[in-house]
Amino acid sequence: MSKVLFPLPDTPVVPVTGEAAGYPVGRIFCVGRNYAAHAAEMGNEVDREAPFYFTKAAANAVLSGAVVPYPPGTENFHYEMELAVAIESPVFRAAPNAALACVFGYCCALDMTRRDLQIRERQKQRPWDLGKDLENGTVLAPLTRSAAWGSPADQRIWLEVNGETRQDAKLSEMIWSVADIISHLSGFYHLRPGDLILTGTPAGVGPVNAGDKLRGEIDGLLPVSFELTDAE
Repeated sequence: MSKVLFPLPDTPVVPVTGEAAGYPVGRIFCVGRNYAAHAAEMGNEVDREAPFYFTKAAANAVLSGAVVPYPPGTENFHYEMELAVAIESPVFRAAPNAALACVFGYCCALDMTRRDLQIRERQKQRPWDLGKDLENGTVLAPLTRSAAWGSPADQRIWLEVNGETRQDAKLSEMIWSVADIISHLSGFYHLRPGDLILTGTPAGVGPVNAGDKLRGEIDGLLPVSFELTDAE
């Protein structure tokens, strides 16, 4: 059938540094507790047996520079600064030493979280969706091709709120490397172009409020920014 009853929301097309064409986002996978210090500050032990994941709807993502209202249903809205990995070619059951061959590029990203709802649902052993998959809850900076940036190593990753540094770490502090993550995740999914993987956040997460301005950076990548206004 060629006709539809109604159009679906558009998903973001992320700009690519120095190029006219953008990268359309299809799926967003997120790695949980991939920095030991962040796991500790949240009162969790690190699971070093294998990475674990949650997903966020692409239609709920926005581009860097967005100005959006404080989200409903929460009194503890947190930032999480992350490295995002964009997939360029289909990959299934990738070996770790070949996993980076499918990467298109990298960008700065924010995984915004209704922390009170996430903790409440986790304590009841229920899914985190209300806490994690919220409208305007993923913020994406422009992508840089992997050939121009290289591979994740010991680049600095940091985030400022109203000009004050809140998170500051190195990508080398990740428990599971990007190659490890792609290899593991591709054992469960046929990864494809349009897939984004957010690789976890370092320690220093915390709440933000209406009027706050966020800016996150990773060495060599364009920054991500985000501003909150009053709740609707």
